Amino acid sequence: MSTETTPDRLRRLDPPHGVRFRPRDEPPEPLFGPPNTNYPARDGRPMADNTLQDRWIDKIKGGLETLFRDDPDVFVASNLMWYPVEDRNRRRLAPDAMVVFGRPKGYRDSYVQHREGGIAPQVVFEILSPGNRKRAMDFKRMIYEKYGIEEYYVFDPYKIKLEVWMKEGDAFRSIPEPETNGWVSPRLGIRFELAEDMTIFAPDGRPFLDYAEVAHQRDESERRSEQAERRAGRAERRAEADRQKAEAERQKAGQAEQRAEAERQKAGQAEQRAEAERQRAERLAARLRELGIEPEG
Repeated sequence: MSTETTPDRLRRLDPPHGVRFRPRDEPPEPLFGPPNTNYPARDGRPMADNTLQDRWIDKIKGGLETLFRDDPDVFVASNLMWYPVEDRNRRRLAPDAMVVFGRPKGYRDSYVQHREGGIAPQVVFEILSPGNRKRAMDFKRMIYEKYGIEEYYVFDPYKIKLEVWMKEGDAFRSIPEPETNGWVSPRLGIRFELAEDMTIFAPDGRPFLDYAEVAHQRDESERRSEQAERRAGRAERRAEADRQKAEAERQKAGQAEQRAEAERQKAGQAEQRAEAERQRAERLAARLRELGIEPEG
């Protein structure tokens, strides 16, 4: 039987001897202490160090929210305090982005795991900034590894480098760097492509976009829609003009046919008059013969 005490186990979460964290990286308080049931929503540290880090956090969170927008039991958050252990409010991290399967969407001040059915985030993202230090990030990874994270992604937007860690048994396994380009998340189904920048593709092949890119696409879509409407309007006007022209030609042809019919009727009337004159002349000639007078020529 192990003789290791609870404080001994907790001390294994301390950073290596001699490591000093920068203010942003170090835990604000020791990771162990007396029970406390208050779970603050903030730890006093900035959510992002710079606009590049902030842009990537928003892009990943927005893409994940879009990906699972129709699933009520997938919770997505960014920079939300996560408390993995009950009554230990000093043991906490705020992942840049996290995904929790099996928990409903909705507002939260923080993610208190024992109030969420004991379900830990399955997928976590961290975006590096110049202020991050390797040993501090290693320490974060130890926490994620200890408390049940299945997939852990660390992206350096300056070097365009992606670290991928997969849970195997009780420990993380690092995916070799060549395999991270084109890597597909087992849990999320998203694909990572690394070139001049990183592009994340949803399972349907659409890339994750930040707000500015979404707005640009929307503007382009509206512009193309307006152009299509204008083209449709021009085509409709041309079709209407052609219809009116055809109608005018039809009316013109009808009028010509009426004039031809009038001419036919006029010719028929003239023929009838000539026939009447002929019959009158014949009757007159017959009458003269009865009187003994031979009509002239």
